[in-house]
Amino acid sequence: IQRSIEELHFSVLDKKTRPEQVSELVGPLNDGVDIGVMSEAGAPGVADPGAKAVAAAHKMGAKVAPLVGPSSFLLALMSSGFNGQSFAFHGYLPIDKGARQNAIRRLEKDLEHSGQTQMFMETPYRNDQLLADIISTGKSNTLLCIAADLTTDSEFIRTKPLHKWAKQKPKLHKRPTVFLIGR
Repeated sequence: IQRSIEELHFSVLDKKTRPEQVSELVGPLNDGVDIGVMSEAGAPGVADPGAKAVAAAHKMGAKVAPLVGPSSFLLALMSSGFNGQSFAFHGYLPIDKGARQNAIRRLEKDLEHSGQTQMFMETPYRNDQLLADIISTGKSNTLLCIAADLTTDSEFIRTKPLHKWAKQKPKLHKRPTVFLIGR
C-alpha cells in the first residue's frame, strides 16, 4: 500500500449488496486503481460475500492477487488432528433446523464413506443451536473439533467424541467458530 490508511476508501460489501452495487465497487479497476477485499472474520471470498467482488474483477479481466493471512478454517483443520490430506469445507449449514439436521447426517455419512474431514461454520449468534443439533443428530462416537476465537486470547480448540461434548458444552454464543467432524 502506497498510501496511509486515512487516504483509503472503504465500502461495505455484504449479503445484501445488489449486483449493480458490486459493479460500482469494482469500477475503479477500469481506471487502473487497485481495490482490496477484507473480511470481518475468516478469509475474504471463502464463504464470504467478497467472492462477488472477486468474480466481478475476473469478469473485467483485472488482476486478482490473494494476500497471505490467517484463515480460520485452515487453522482449525491444522489444530483438529483430523485428515488434512482430504477435507471438504461446506461453509454455512442451513438455518432451518430440519434441513440443518439432515445436512449434519449427510456430512457424517460422507465422513464414514470417504474418511474426508468435514468442516463448516455458523453465524456466531447461532453457534449454540448448531452445537446442540450436532450433538443430538450425530452418532455418539463421532469426533467433533470445535475451534473458536482463533488467534485471540480466548482461543478454544478441542477435539472429542459427541458423547463427551454432550456432558460439557462450551459457550459459543457470538464467538467466531469453525466446526469439524473427522477421524
